[in-house]
Amino acid sequence: MKKYEWARGALAAVVVLLMAAFLLVLSSTFYPVGLGPRQPIPFSHRVHVHVKQLSCLMCHTTVTEQRRAGIPPLQTCLLCHQRIIRTYPYIEKLRQAFAQGKPIIWQRVNWVPEFVYFDHSLHLNKGIDCGHCHGNVAMMDRVVAARKFEMGFCIQCHREKNATHDCFTCHR
Repeated sequence: MKKYEWARGALAAVVVLLMAAFLLVLSSTFYPVGLGPRQPIPFSHRVHVHVKQLSCLMCHTTVTEQRRAGIPPLQTCLLCHQRIIRTYPYIEKLRQAFAQGKPIIWQRVNWVPEFVYFDHSLHLNKGIDCGHCHGNVAMMDRVVAARKFEMGFCIQCHREKNATHDCFTCHR
């Protein structure tokens, strides 16, 4: 009986370690909470906006003139990445996609229903900061939806800003 007592102790230790690892994973110690969806090419807004201090408008060039902010075209990325960190595997993937005329299919993070009319340029030109709706994107490695875009959120903001409450402003 004493011959296998060490095995029982080792088995108990292994079970305790596995349970501890499982609890750490569940508590998000190793995997941060709030990461947005994994994208085909990892893009960190934190690095580009916060660390490198690039303006949002450098990539989202039409957001002050058009309804949609949109995802920048690949040639926007290549303005820098034709010369900077060219050999990084994901940058190489981006450059190859551009050379072959293949789109990168990004996972959409934010959206409003089709029956809602929303104009980014109107809001930006009225001085509404992007972070009011999208959260602190400048500190996000993977963009996560800061909130659900539901009517209550919009109505509350319109009340605070003394903007119109006319239904046909947003529902066209």
